[in-house]
Formats: sequence, C-alpha cells, structure tokens
Amino acid sequence: MRDKTAPVKKKDSTAEEGPKKVQRRKHRVEDPRARHRRHEAMEAMKMLDHLRRDFTEPLKSMEYFYDLFERVYCNGEVLHSGKPTVGTLCIQIPYEIIYAIDAVPVRLCNGFHTDEQSGGEFMPAKSCSLVKATLGMLKQKDIPAVGKLDFMVHPTTCDQKTKAITLIEEMDYDVYHMEFPRVKESEESREYWRRTVRKFTKDLSRGLGRKITRGRLKEAITKVGRAQLAYHRLNELRKSDPVPILGKDIFLITNAFFFDDIERWTEMTLKVCEEVEKRAKEGFNAAGRRSPRILYTGSPPIFPNLKLPYMIEQADAVIVADESCSANRLFNDMVSVDEWFMYDMVDAVADRYLKGCTCPIFTKNDDRKRRLKELCEQYAVDGVIYQSFAGCQVYEMEQRSIQQAMEKLGIPMLYVETDYSPGQGGQLSTRIEAFVESLKVRKRRKNHQRGEVS
Repeated sequence: MRDKTAPVKKKDSTAEEGPKKVQRRKHRVEDPRARHRRHEAMEAMKMLDHLRRDFTEPLKSMEYFYDLFERVYCNGEVLHSGKPTVGTLCIQIPYEIIYAIDAVPVRLCNGFHTDEQSGGEFMPAKSCSLVKATLGMLKQKDIPAVGKLDFMVHPTTCDQKTKAITLIEEMDYDVYHMEFPRVKESEESREYWRRTVRKFTKDLSRGLGRKITRGRLKEAITKVGRAQLAYHRLNELRKSDPVPILGKDIFLITNAFFFDDIERWTEMTLKVCEEVEKRAKEGFNAAGRRSPRILYTGSPPIFPNLKLPYMIEQADAVIVADESCSANRLFNDMVSVDEWFMYDMVDAVADRYLKGCTCPIFTKNDDRKRRLKELCEQYAVDGVIYQSFAGCQVYEMEQRSIQQAMEKLGIPMLYVETDYSPGQGGQLSTRIEAFVESLKVRKRRKNHQRGEVS
C-alpha cells in the first residue's frame, strides 16, 4: 500500500505527451457570392426584426408574410420549382398572359442597399437606387425566390431602365422588349399597346414552348381578379377611423405579390382581412390616439427598403393610403371583358395595364392628380408624403405639380429625396417627425374650431 503521508509526485505531463502539436485552424475564404448573400440576409433580417418587434400588438396573420420573406431572403429558399419563370422589370407586364402559359411572373425591382452598391459600378453616381440595385442583383445571377430566369421582359417605361437594358444584355441575359406608349389618352396609343400585348402573347408562348388557350387565359384573368379583390377588401378597411392596420403591413403584403404563389398569396391576404375586419368591429386602433393619417406617394418602397414607411409610423403617424407601383397601383382597375374570345380577352388585358396606370412616365399627369385627390378624400388624409429616389427624374419633376394640386386641396405635403443608404436615417427621421408634429397641431386646431375636445 502507498504511504498516504508521503508527498504525491506530480506527473511530468510534458515528458509523457512529448512535444505539443501545433494545431492550425482552417481558414475558409468566403467567396464573393456567399458574402453578397450574407450581407443581403443581414439586411433583410434587420428590417424584418424592426417591422415585427418595434410595433405593439402585431397581427398574427402577418406571420406568414414575415416567414415568407425570411425563407426567401435570409435562407435562400427557392419557390415555384418545376415551372418556367418570367422576370418582369415593371408592373406593366400583363401577369394574366404569363399565368395563362402556366409560367410564374417574378418582379425584378430590387430594394437592397447591398445590390445598390454592387450595381453602382454600371450607372452614373446620381442614378435611381432601384435601377442600380436591380443591376446589382442581376449581376449575381442569383434571383431571389426562383434562382434563375427562363424569360425576361422589359417594357419601355422609365428611361433609366430602358438604357440599362444594354448593360443587362451584356451580363448574358436575353431581354424581350415591349414597346410602351408615353401617351395614354389617344386611340392610337391604345391600339399600339394592344398590338404590343398581342405580339408578346405569341412570342412568350413560342419562347417557352407552351400553348395558350382561351380557357387558360380566362382562368388566369379570374385568378388575378381574385387577388385584386382580396387586396381591395383589405384596402377598404384602411378607411376606418380608428385605423385597424398599419401601412408597413400593407407594403409587406403587396411586396410578397412580386414573387409568391398567387393563390397562396390570395388565401393568406384573405386571412389578414378576416383578422383586420374583426379588429375594426372591436374599434381597435393600430396607431396612436392623435396619429395623423398619411397618403404615401412617389418612388416605390421595395423590401427591404421600407425605411420611409417604417419612419413615418415610428413617428406616430399612420399610412392609410398609397399611390405607388409597389402597392396600390399593382391592383388598380380589373380586366373588363365583353366577349370571352381569345383576342377580346388579350385586348381587355392590355387596356387594364394602360388605362389604369398613373405612372409619371406619361406626358400628362392629370390622371395621377385625380387619383391622389380621390384618395385624399376617401381616406380622410391629413397629409401627403412624397418620396423620390435621388436620380429618378420623372418623380422629381412631377412633385411640383402634385404639390400645387395638394395646396389647392389644403393638404400639406412633405417632399423627401432618398436612396437606399442607411446613413441618412437621422436627418430624414427628424424631418418626418417635424412634419408629423405640424400635422398634429393642425388637426388639433381644426378639432377645436369644430368645438370638439381633443
């Protein structure tokens, strides 16, 4: 037995183990594409976190849309496998024709600052952020939600996108051009656009090797019509006072329409409608007690660049209506068919995309002013916030006439010029907060004049 009082000799571990092996960590070099994806995912997650957590009592039915954006932009999930995909560079491409060929439309307008920086190498410094970001995304050859494209369509709407097509073609994309008229009041431009859409129908069918039939086109018109009705049902609820849904949720829903399965999108939007209708009956107020009601117009908020809607509603205002191509304008006038024959349906689809459009690319903007006036009246708007991306000349040029139209209505308007940079947040939020405070004071004064106690 060992004597327990004797000191225990320590083992010389160094002698037993021998010389230590120097273990070197393997350093994995991240390739540029993976780094780009990671930066996009961080940007997307940051905005989703803000939209989810910075507002009290969020809608439970919105979880589908938060998860959808996380799956697509953070986890890189590909939707629509097995079907051909058609990339569209503007809302003027008729979705009904694409669905009738059993293909999937995917809008390529992009809202990532990461992509804006990447696309900046192709464009002059003061160019539209949306166009730069779209080029940056296409350069990566990795389209969110679909991976790759089978067909890409560009209508000759805005000048910068039209000129950027050469650059896109140099990236080895085949682009189909649709000639879009800049005057919509004349019969000649209406006929011109109808011919363009007829040709597009034939060329798309030939290009994808899929036949379009009368029955399929009728079904596609019905399918898009159901989506429009779901949106309008939700949009009507924004007229309520108090407002039962925030504008940031509306923008997220309409942005999901860019790439989601249309039938699933319609079903989930109807679920949001049901929850919001229930809230409206209970008198639920999604905003503050004195929150001014805002009409948003101008350059489109595109995920994750929802910073302006976010700032507006963080400043205690609520967006009750909008006039932009990433939301309201997407779902305006429905297709009106007199005879359910193939060419009648194609012409009716063409009319929907020309007559109902209030884009500032047209020579006259009377229709847009009329539309804004209607929205101000129908949604009891207290003020208008007009966003223009720096370098987006049509929106920049048109703001003066819109300002004059709003002055005649007695509605204050704030014009802001932005880009996708996160750096301008402080100055921008200060301007928005000041505008919202001035609207509150104005509203309070009006209420006092009416003898109401606010």
